[in-house]
Amino acid sequence: MLRTRITLVVVAATLLAVVVSVVSSYRGVTGMVADQFDRALVDRADAVAAVLDAGRVPAERPDTAEQLLLPDGTVRPLSPGRAALPVPPGALDVARSGEGRLTAETTVGDRTFGVLVLGRGEGHGALVVSQDYAEAERMDQEFLGRISWTTAGSAAACAALSWLLIGRILRPMRRLARAAERISSTQDLGTALPAAGRDEVGRLTLAFEVMLDALRRSREAQQRLVQNASHELRTPLTSVRGSAELLQRARGRLAPEDEEKILGTLVAESVALDGLVRELVELATDRQADEDPVPLDLAAAAEDCADRFRRRTGRVISIVTVRAAGTGPDLDGAAVVLARPRALHRCIDNLLANAVKFSPGDTPVAVLVETAVAGTAVAGRASPGPERGGGPGGRARPGVPSVRLVVRDHGPGIGPEERDAVFDRFYRGAGTQSTPGSGLGLAIVHDLVTADGGTVFAGTGPGGGAEVGFTLPRALPAPRRG
Repeated sequence: MLRTRITLVVVAATLLAVVVSVVSSYRGVTGMVADQFDRALVDRADAVAAVLDAGRVPAERPDTAEQLLLPDGTVRPLSPGRAALPVPPGALDVARSGEGRLTAETTVGDRTFGVLVLGRGEGHGALVVSQDYAEAERMDQEFLGRISWTTAGSAAACAALSWLLIGRILRPMRRLARAAERISSTQDLGTALPAAGRDEVGRLTLAFEVMLDALRRSREAQQRLVQNASHELRTPLTSVRGSAELLQRARGRLAPEDEEKILGTLVAESVALDGLVRELVELATDRQADEDPVPLDLAAAAEDCADRFRRRTGRVISIVTVRAAGTGPDLDGAAVVLARPRALHRCIDNLLANAVKFSPGDTPVAVLVETAVAGTAVAGRASPGPERGGGPGGRARPGVPSVRLVVRDHGPGIGPEERDAVFDRFYRGAGTQSTPGSGLGLAIVHDLVTADGGTVFAGTGPGGGAEVGFTLPRALPAPRRG
């Protein structure tokens, strides 16, 4: 549980800080107490020595014991009735010389004494003053006891406070987790998420909301695709089934020309069905998604695609490149775009296929490749219709250098009311219902171009006929190294 783990981390960090502080304080306090007892022992020894030099007997203290150590090793307590305490090693040397001092510790039973041996002059031995450390040990134990209880209480208070505060901090995450579990169990993408704050949890909630919105739109698009696909597949399947049932009932009784006509219908509908399925798979999977955008010469790609259509159809297809003036010092007017190679060729193929299909066979098809800055007119001519798409959120990026490709034919053209609709899946214009096709070609162009950050547009050219194309961001040259 995240709350428990965070609480344990906070408590452990607090305990570590407290322990470090306590150890430092303990060492400092014990050092100060030891220094005070050492100074008190020295002061007592000096005071007793002064009293003895004056020929008087020092007053007794319950925590100290004074005795004389003679040069022959005899120990004589200064307080009547008190037993002599053992002297530390080296004390006899001080007594015999009568000079210097010696500090040591000695233990009698379970009591520890601090001992100071002070020489009294040659032939007079030494003064031995012992101080009981019981008071120091009592203070030490009392300090440790208080610190231990204080540390335990602080840790308990820290744990309780951390548990409450962390629970409050994690409350939005628990709400978000419950909403995610509800969505996972019910598959209801419309489930409302908790209100997003301004902290990291709020940012996570906003990210979830964006993800859910993308999933909702994807599911809606998927449902529309399935519904439209089922509608579009019904027509060729019905035709194939009807023709097959007619052949089955006839069982060879049809005239050869009727049988040939029915078989031709079967083949044509099968070809249409195959093309529709392939385009559905292309639209649903985006096989070019595994490609990375690379700099490509749009004019060269258009020429390559046009050459294939010339050989296949015998139509006249011209390529015209218009380089915009005033492109700036870093823009040389080259029609180089940043796009995926196979996706770009598929887009141009679909536009050329539409132009060839919907225009008279004896009319030419023109492909214009124009360099520009997005959102500006090129060569004195604006876009034939509103641009659609353009990267995140479907918006074009003003001011970004771009390249535009326009395919122009001499067919019936595209009315203002159809400029957006032609890019919808399975859309068929009023005058194109009898023309073979799936209605997915421009939808594929739209999806592929917008995936690369571009826009699509459609309309009617100045001299009639359709103008359909797209705009892609330019591949800027690498900065020159001075």
